[in-house]
Amino acid sequence: MTYSVYIIYSPSLDKYYIGYSEDIAIRLAEHNSGISTYTSKARDWVRKYSEPFDSRINAMKRESEIKKKKSRKYIEWLISSFV
Repeated sequence: MTYSVYIIYSPSLDKYYIGYSEDIAIRLAEHNSGISTYTSKARDWVRKYSEPFDSRINAMKRESEIKKKKSRKYIEWLISSFV
């Protein structure tokens, strides 16, 4: 089973959200439907970045690593290297 770390962006909030999931398309739909508490303030989330992993543990570690940086600059650098 493959897991992915993803970064989504809301233009209306000008905010990024980092998470991991087995199915990014389903998870993005959940974010845009208001199911997730943190992302429920907007309905315009778009995927900007994703990175595949062979296990849930590895995806969780990478998600944590990105979040620990607490840096919008780093997130935007990751996104620019993804394009």
